[in-house]
Amino acid sequence: MYLPSLAELDAAAALVYHAMPPTPQYSWPLLNEALGAEAWVKHENHTPLGTFKARGAVVYLDALARRAPEVRGIIAPSRGNHGQAIAFSGARLGLQVTVVVPHGNSVEKNACMRGLGARVIEHGHDFQESREHALALMREEGLHMVPSYHDDLVAGVASGWLELFRAQPDLDLVLVPIGQGSGICGAIAARHALGVKTRIIGVVSSHAPAYQLSFRAGYSIEAAVSTVVADGLACRVADAASLAAVLEYADDVLAVTDDEVARAMRLYYRCTHNLAEGAGAAALAAAMQIKDGPLIRGKKIGLPLTGGNVDADLFRHILQGP
Repeated sequence: MYLPSLAELDAAAALVYHAMPPTPQYSWPLLNEALGAEAWVKHENHTPLGTFKARGAVVYLDALARRAPEVRGIIAPSRGNHGQAIAFSGARLGLQVTVVVPHGNSVEKNACMRGLGARVIEHGHDFQESREHALALMREEGLHMVPSYHDDLVAGVASGWLELFRAQPDLDLVLVPIGQGSGICGAIAARHALGVKTRIIGVVSSHAPAYQLSFRAGYSIEAAVSTVVADGLACRVADAASLAAVLEYADDVLAVTDDEVARAMRLYYRCTHNLAEGAGAAALAAAMQIKDGPLIRGKKIGLPLTGGNVDADLFRHILQGP
């Protein structure tokens, strides 16, 4: 994995801050009590789109406008947050945006993408099938495909990690959800650039374990997706570039069930009154899973609340749990 310099990451962050302000990191007393640790929550649910993905698209599309100014239309597959991000940043540059989502995707994420001006097409039963259809449309319509993973996306996402590591440089551990890998690679890039020693552990859904299986095996393993709650982690095939970085730089990859994620969503709401979507609560779910072990108990940890875009009906159902 190419690891950008601190100067390169700061330049990317400057682009991000033209579109949005930094997000806060807070240590919540009730959450600390539940974990038995000093936890710092990085509130990426406080970006203008309610997701960390907002950062990467700004940097990627700025670079695209400079290297390929003839591009007028872009397309990407998404479960929602990546699509919202390219719709938001594409509109700022006057680009026509198409997003391909699987059938049964979040109704409210779809509505948000349309509200941002994107054409939203439902196709396929999972992200991989949506991606294949997006590739076909790209060729048919002469569109530019915005990938789910790219060095420019990572550089933008890393701006949030720079904020957290600079605010709390002595974190023992950060837990990072993995969808297609830009989040964990942004953490890796920021850690390397700043020279901090924080341990980085990835988190996947037990119902979409491709990255964990691949990490344990040392090579890519495809795995079926059945998660209902953590759609942002619904990855069937690991991205080759991000997997290489995870294999080289991550300390471990944990898996959390939908039930554990739902409990973490409730815990976030009850302890902080913040909405967390499934993927956004995955890091907390993993911390709760290992809270009695040496990595968490009495330590100082970072938890990215990566997004808060959860459908009202789903969240209402989750809040009814214990």
